[in-house]
Amino acid sequence: MPTSATRAASATRVARFGPQAASQAAHWQIEAATTKRGQMMSETRPKQIHAFTDDALGDMDATALADAIDSGRVSATEAVEAALARAEKVDGVLNAIEFIDAKRARQRAGRIDAGLGGGRHDHPDAALRGVPSAFKDNVVVAGVPMTQGSEAMPRVSSRRSGKVVTQILGTGIVPIGTTTMPPFGWTATTERPGGNVTRNPWDTSRSSGGSSGGSAALVASGAVPIAHGNDGGGSIRIPAATCGLVGLKPTRGRLIIGESSAQMPVKIVTDSVLTRTVRDTVTFFEDAQRVHPARRLPPIDVTSHPELTRPLRIGFMHDSPFAPPSDAPTRAAVDTALTMLGGLGHDIVDWQPTIPESFQQDFLDYWGFLAFNTVAGGKRLFHKDFDASKLDPLTLGLAQMGRRRLAHAPKFLARLQASGRVYRSQMASGPDVFVSPVLAHVAPEIGYLAGDLDYETHLERVLAYCAFTPLHNATGAPAISLPLGRTDDGLPVGVMISGQIGDENTLLRLALQIEAAHPFRRLDQVGEAAQGGVPNRDEPGVGAASNGA
Repeated sequence: MPTSATRAASATRVARFGPQAASQAAHWQIEAATTKRGQMMSETRPKQIHAFTDDALGDMDATALADAIDSGRVSATEAVEAALARAEKVDGVLNAIEFIDAKRARQRAGRIDAGLGGGRHDHPDAALRGVPSAFKDNVVVAGVPMTQGSEAMPRVSSRRSGKVVTQILGTGIVPIGTTTMPPFGWTATTERPGGNVTRNPWDTSRSSGGSSGGSAALVASGAVPIAHGNDGGGSIRIPAATCGLVGLKPTRGRLIIGESSAQMPVKIVTDSVLTRTVRDTVTFFEDAQRVHPARRLPPIDVTSHPELTRPLRIGFMHDSPFAPPSDAPTRAAVDTALTMLGGLGHDIVDWQPTIPESFQQDFLDYWGFLAFNTVAGGKRLFHKDFDASKLDPLTLGLAQMGRRRLAHAPKFLARLQASGRVYRSQMASGPDVFVSPVLAHVAPEIGYLAGDLDYETHLERVLAYCAFTPLHNATGAPAISLPLGRTDDGLPVGVMISGQIGDENTLLRLALQIEAAHPFRRLDQVGEAAQGGVPNRDEPGVGAASNGA
């Protein structure tokens, strides 16, 4: 017998996702055990969760789905309805959606199917036309509030989308909503104060990474095949690593630089996507440059020329100079990647970048500088109703540190601004690419980087965890996270391959070669032995096994 809490939860779902959700209410009574949003009692929360099923999306990646829509085998409306149903299925456990935008998604899909155009940014030749997706909650999407993951932000929406959103919409994607993130994206998990957490679909007791953790959880679980994220210190590559996805942090300027990032003295943030296949990342970036070419960079041209023309010289590093030695599963993932690459005919050389001793402190000082500006100028930067009294401990702690270190700004800004020239010079005389961990250890359990954690403990932990990724944000260099490792119990471990500034082509061709030789696992391909929990056979995809290795 449904409880009043269950009925209320079902009513909320219908309001968010539309009438189709009502028919699935019986499958959603598990949320009656929810104590806080995203914090389900462990005895009822499945160990793993995915939404792959025999619907309009199937197990297609975004490129295949776009082809199916273009050929008429699947309609955009069918794809969007399937994505909304899948998102509904997993979100009670994962808590990956910030705001659902079902009405606008259905309208856009309907117009595409009717041949009327999906909106003012739609183009009939868009490579991903009709493919359901989602935006991270720190870019301006018309009609949807942007909260930056913080209670300090008012829930108000804008009439117009921002520049980078407009460019991404031009690729044809149909956003079904926005995805969760930690407050202002400072940390490497998607956990907010009050137990408002986003979980990893591979292991729901673990972090989905951050700060694009909501997007990663939706893609990994099969709710959508591709989702937006951005990266200001690792925020694409980190959730890709923890959720078993492909995550390219492109060269600075590859996509339009967003309005807020454009104001930064060091433009560390780049926008991108999280995908399950390398070719989806290729498809997206090749079409995004059709919408708005990056005229100062060589064009990405991988679909027409997918093969590397020669073996590569590949350097490597296992440990960061700024953190404790990487843990055993992480080191093993790097070794596995190097063995794969050697087997593909590449030359593994003993080389790693020389990173200045001041780099970590410089980057941390810059974080504090940005946090101080966020706290002090929130009403000017975001909205007049910005409420600093609702800020989280990490934002406040970083801002206080930033204020104390303001006198050092000329020096640390100058060193960070020069880091790109240093990186370019080293890579010019070094290897073609180099391999490293994405993170110093595997995805931590929920709570290790909790939103309520005191500032000092949180900072100490995140610095020891995220010791590899910030280099590329400072230098502007590209790097890609690939799901090349796994723990003994099946948790993904990402490996990062870093390239020359402006040379995503080599990274993507190499990634395609790796994927062809060693296909990446989807969550629905995991056997029961790797599940770590008892499958619920009454609800396929929730802790259940599918056919496949």
